[in-house]
Amino acid sequence: MGGRTIQLGADERPLEGGWELLVTEGGRYQRPSDIPRSAIRLAALVPGTVAGALSASGLYDVEKPENLLEKDAWYFRSLGGEAPGPATLRFEGLATVAEIYLNGELVLTSTSMFECHELAIRLTDRDELVLCFRALAPHPERRGPRARWRPQLFDSQGLRSVRTTLLGHMPGWCPSVHAVGPWRPISLVRSGHNVVSNLRLTAILTDDCDGHLSASFQLATAASSIRLTCNGHSSVLSSNDGTHFSGCLVIPDIEPWWPHTHGRPALYDVQLTIDGQTHGLGLVGFRTVAVEHGSDGRDFRLVVNGERIFCRGAVWTTADLLNLSGSAETYAPWLMQAAEAGMNMIRIGGTMTYESADFFRLCDRLGILVWQDFMFANFDYPVGEEGFADQIRREIETLLLPIQGSPSLAVLCGGSEVYQQAAMLGLPEPTWRGAFFTETLAFAASDFRPDVVYVENSPSGGAMPFSPNHGVTHYYGVGAYCRPLEDARRAEVRFAAECLALSQVPQQATLDEHLAVPAVHDPLWKSRIPRDRNASWDFEDVRDHYLQLLYGFDPTRLRREDQARYLDLSRAVTAEVVTETFAEWRRPGSSCNGALIWTYQDILPGAGWGIIDSTGEPKPVWYALKRAFRPLQLVVSDEGTNGLYVHALNESSRTMNVIIRLTCLRDGRQKVVSGESSTALAPRSTYSIAATDMFGAFFDTTYAFRFGPVPHHVTVATMHDAETGEMLSEAFHFPQGRGTAFFDPEISISLRKDDVWTMTIEADRFAQSVNVNAHGFSVSDDWFHMGPGKRTIRLTPRPGTSSDLLPTGTFTTLGSRRVWRF
Repeated sequence: MGGRTIQLGADERPLEGGWELLVTEGGRYQRPSDIPRSAIRLAALVPGTVAGALSASGLYDVEKPENLLEKDAWYFRSLGGEAPGPATLRFEGLATVAEIYLNGELVLTSTSMFECHELAIRLTDRDELVLCFRALAPHPERRGPRARWRPQLFDSQGLRSVRTTLLGHMPGWCPSVHAVGPWRPISLVRSGHNVVSNLRLTAILTDDCDGHLSASFQLATAASSIRLTCNGHSSVLSSNDGTHFSGCLVIPDIEPWWPHTHGRPALYDVQLTIDGQTHGLGLVGFRTVAVEHGSDGRDFRLVVNGERIFCRGAVWTTADLLNLSGSAETYAPWLMQAAEAGMNMIRIGGTMTYESADFFRLCDRLGILVWQDFMFANFDYPVGEEGFADQIRREIETLLLPIQGSPSLAVLCGGSEVYQQAAMLGLPEPTWRGAFFTETLAFAASDFRPDVVYVENSPSGGAMPFSPNHGVTHYYGVGAYCRPLEDARRAEVRFAAECLALSQVPQQATLDEHLAVPAVHDPLWKSRIPRDRNASWDFEDVRDHYLQLLYGFDPTRLRREDQARYLDLSRAVTAEVVTETFAEWRRPGSSCNGALIWTYQDILPGAGWGIIDSTGEPKPVWYALKRAFRPLQLVVSDEGTNGLYVHALNESSRTMNVIIRLTCLRDGRQKVVSGESSTALAPRSTYSIAATDMFGAFFDTTYAFRFGPVPHHVTVATMHDAETGEMLSEAFHFPQGRGTAFFDPEISISLRKDDVWTMTIEADRFAQSVNVNAHGFSVSDDWFHMGPGKRTIRLTPRPGTSSDLLPTGTFTTLGSRRVWRF
């Protein structure tokens, strides 16, 4: 389903090859006929961008991108050889001010990157299609009231008037790679048996677990019989005139769609049969999504199928900055890693761009909820200008019509930090909270997707829209604002639509291959560190703050005298910060209902915000999040003079019989005190127990009373399956900090191959931040702590590596200078 119409039984052919590109100075040519035949053109692919085409020809450097906002870009394609007759040209996305010429005549102008256009034409077999993307720099700003505030994040205030992505316009965040060109597919469509327009397809799960599939649409020509079919059930749709049809199909006792952390993401085929001919309408899922605001009215908690969901994941940037590719092949590696890491939500923020229907289809299959911002961020938009609301409704229609019935879409949000930007500048609420966000966008969202939650803006709620203890927040207390880890509790966060923002150092192999320069000292390294525009600090400074706080090292001296150790501590510290923060937010009794890391992926190799680097390789922090996001999870919380508490969480739909063990170790190996507790964790339940209850007597586990020297250096908590003995989760507590728990363990490593290679690691004492580097293999876990005993991880061959090849590599731990080789 794409665009505003569906050509059932149509011949739809993407116009991908055969394009040529000419880039000129802005305004040099007014019409295609002005361009001399001698002008040199480049081959170009559609969908794609000018930057992508120039890069493929070796004429564009993403490190030093050319300013494309001052250029005109002309795309040429012959339609010669196409059979004469009526057809439709579908343009699914043109960035940004585009003119479409057919046989030299201007037939369509588009001023939004986010709209789909359909153009009815008559082919003659001698036709030429030309697209001109005009220079955006001289494009006049919309007339209307002047902006009441001017955000400093962007390089041009005129962007408030242009419907284009803000990617490439945020210095310090990403390179100035400008979105220009036919970034979404262009297709030639020949009419089929019938044309469906104004299709509305809604899948609802009732309280009785029945599926209700509602459909309504208009046919171009009359039909006598139409049947809607799903999961072996069908219903005849009714019509008064033979062209307008509607009806509801009831499917008893349907299996709901769940986020993968809480169940199976069940999907079902939908077919439409018109006068005996069956057409597929894609997959749908049945689920409910609602919001609870709590007894104090300040909560924001998503409820899916009647169950409260702790949402965790990250804010998406882009899978392909150059071409903005929207294909399933581009998305799949990224989204599969999100699911593997236990993420159940991805947010597409208002500073990014809309992703294609393939993105949502993959999230449907993987069981990942999507929080989708509309593309509004920070600016005072000209919402009162004539025609603006109509343009935005077409934009929303382009986004939502192709993903009707997609169960992964859970939240539609008016935009990012518009409220916050104005409020932080001291402007009163009536200035920034208006009908455009509270009514216009809300009504459009409800019209196209009545089954999803609408949020006015992110953040919003509270005395100020950015107050973390009310509604939706962007929480950077721990992280960008360098608050102590305890602030994650003190702030009473309810739902963090973005949080933390840490400069995440990639694996050493990535740096060696893609950024082989001295860390921190080299200008190229520093250029990859994100910063807020005009700020006197960057996000490496933030990471260094926590390195010193958690480990006690002076980062400035360390990176000067021992850069390798500085990088390893930098990798470890962000993993520890996210581990501690999510343990706090997921513990029973926490005010937090969800949190999304800023951001999911880097755009260039380096220590960016991303938890996955730009090559697709998980960073150390990704493994920490994979552990922190487990549906079966064990966390510990330091409650001061109330002692240490252990919390077990079971988000699954089945009862788990578990054994929880707690051990305090001196010098990383000597058992000072220990205890265990067995319990049956009911589905969707939690269990909490004090350490003293497990020990059977008082022990100062948190070293809160300080009766003499610290009796131990680390506490290890584990949760095992009572039936199989498998370790399900573990957690660690450092009563005097991580810097006092560096030990030099004796390590033995053995490899075994059954279906896959496994590595068994045995340590005689606690090992902190273990790093496994297996050449040609990816590992199931990395940068983890382990207590005395054994730990097994899986090794999966990377593309190009034989599964029969004996893995080799290195093993290190943060507490030792030794390198073990296998």
